[in-house]
Amino acid sequence: MSFTSIPILDLQLARDPATKPEFLEQLRYALLEVGFLYLKNVGIPEDLFQDVIKKGKGFFDLPLEEKLKIEMKNANSFLGYSQLSAEITAGEIDRREQIDLSTEHPVPSPGAPLYHNLLAPNQWPAEDYAPGFRATYTDYMKRMGDVSLYFTSLIAEAIKLPGDAFNKYFDEDQQHKLKIVKYPDMAELGQEGGQGQGVGPHKDSMLTSYLLQATSHRGLQVQNVQGEWIDCPPIDGTLVVAIGQGMEALTQGVCVSTTHRVLSPAAGSGARYSIPFFQGVKLDAEFDDLETVGVGRVPDDVRAQRSKVIERTGGRIDDVEFTFRAGAVAKTLGEAALRNRVKSHPDVGERWYPDILRAIREEQAAAAAAAKKSAAGPGPAAGVAPKAVEAH
Repeated sequence: MSFTSIPILDLQLARDPATKPEFLEQLRYALLEVGFLYLKNVGIPEDLFQDVIKKGKGFFDLPLEEKLKIEMKNANSFLGYSQLSAEITAGEIDRREQIDLSTEHPVPSPGAPLYHNLLAPNQWPAEDYAPGFRATYTDYMKRMGDVSLYFTSLIAEAIKLPGDAFNKYFDEDQQHKLKIVKYPDMAELGQEGGQGQGVGPHKDSMLTSYLLQATSHRGLQVQNVQGEWIDCPPIDGTLVVAIGQGMEALTQGVCVSTTHRVLSPAAGSGARYSIPFFQGVKLDAEFDDLETVGVGRVPDDVRAQRSKVIERTGGRIDDVEFTFRAGAVAKTLGEAALRNRVKSHPDVGERWYPDILRAIREEQAAAAAAAKKSAAGPGPAAGVAPKAVEAH
């Protein structure tokens, strides 16, 4: 049997030498069996969490003309505001409104690789309309960056690697990203029944991500290996941690990255708000290095433990594209990240990266044609085009 609930871990246990072994054992279970966990006592003041939530919700109440001044398609960095239904996941439109932010970097120097455009200043709402917004989120992203690096060291220890095993995949001034997301309820979307796609099935791309669920709505679901969707409801005082494809790749499949989705809130329940933080990875890192060197061989006993999980659960449901690997068009993580952003935000791609968008659409058309041909061919098997993967 696969998991039927999401484990809750207390980060305070890791800070005490007497209880750290217990924490690492709990973390190993979550990494090998689930790929998701709740984390409490992360070390960020409660008043900052509440300020982040208040200012995050308040952003969406700004006049539309103010939000459009910082619209994502105004910049080639994929940072900024996205109107409702501007993003695509798994080939379908996501019913959400959002703003993308990151730990800030200067504009890239002339001659830098194209994917360095992702390293850029934020588009902030005007201080007159959103007083304190920039200061609050700058503080929060800095603190969450520290939390993510500490937690990544604990992941390494949980699978019996040195605590600094992942450090070589971070820049000294690492860029992390954050979204503030509003999911309108079904009535606001003009639909009284059925299920809406807040965001479609996907896996987060890099190492770890940390979700602050800012309202009491259910909606986040995680898929186990039997294909069942397991609810991941809000729990006060916790962040939801998702293991990314990068962590799975670097640990040779020991740490599992798990498919998840968000359903639109039911009609009449009001909007759902969430604030995910995504730990960054060095964009200049090359896939060849990641795949041939990685973090070094995970110890045999941990690998054997993961093998037993696969045996017991009967494998995994997995029709989400795995993009954390080398390809003919992506030699570095930065190139792959840029392509993923173009794929999920075609309006930005059309303006700033038309050649990349054209190549992606040609690949998608070829994949769809191959799937159609396979489905029409002899035999009981039918082809299915892989779903797109983006970080959310």
